[in-house]
Amino acid sequence: MATRNETGITTRDVVMIALFAAIIVTLGLVPPVTLGVVPVPITLQTLGVMLAGAALGPVRGALACALVALLTAIGLPVLAGGRGGIGVFLGATGGYVVGWILGALVSGLLVKHWVLRLRSRWAQVGAYFAACVVGGILAVYLVGIPWLSVAGGLSLGQALVGGLVFVPGDLVKAAITALVVHGVRRAYPMPVK
Repeated sequence: MATRNETGITTRDVVMIALFAAIIVTLGLVPPVTLGVVPVPITLQTLGVMLAGAALGPVRGALACALVALLTAIGLPVLAGGRGGIGVFLGATGGYVVGWILGALVSGLLVKHWVLRLRSRWAQVGAYFAACVVGGILAVYLVGIPWLSVAGGLSLGQALVGGLVFVPGDLVKAAITALVVHGVRRAYPMPVK
């Protein structure tokens, strides 16, 4: 039985937040791919962000991403390529890291208030995919692209066009997340918080 503290967060919640933060960090061990179009590499860490939001819900998912951002800020090399430190937030990728928190929150809200109400298996898988696209892609880009524009010295249009290179890979990550989270939830139903 999970014990609840004054904030309403249980021991299980803390463990799940730490576990998904560790998953995001572990996905950063895969070397980043630099395209040269924009100064932001392709990484697998956004897959972890989508998984956190869709599996844990808005609060725990956002807290898992915030934990990774905090570890980054204090200098631990938790981002792809072994990057860390406050300088990451001042650079071109900083907006994407901050956007992860919003992305997990939005994905989690969509799962909590929409996806889990659906009864058809394939409708749920499609809805998980849509939740990951809206939260894990659109919400992250909403923060990341303007930040890239300012920090990278690009016009907003250039940053937007450069950011579009990530869309195909992120759509694949959203599909993987939809299938994985749907399967996990069927085998191990857990509350979405």
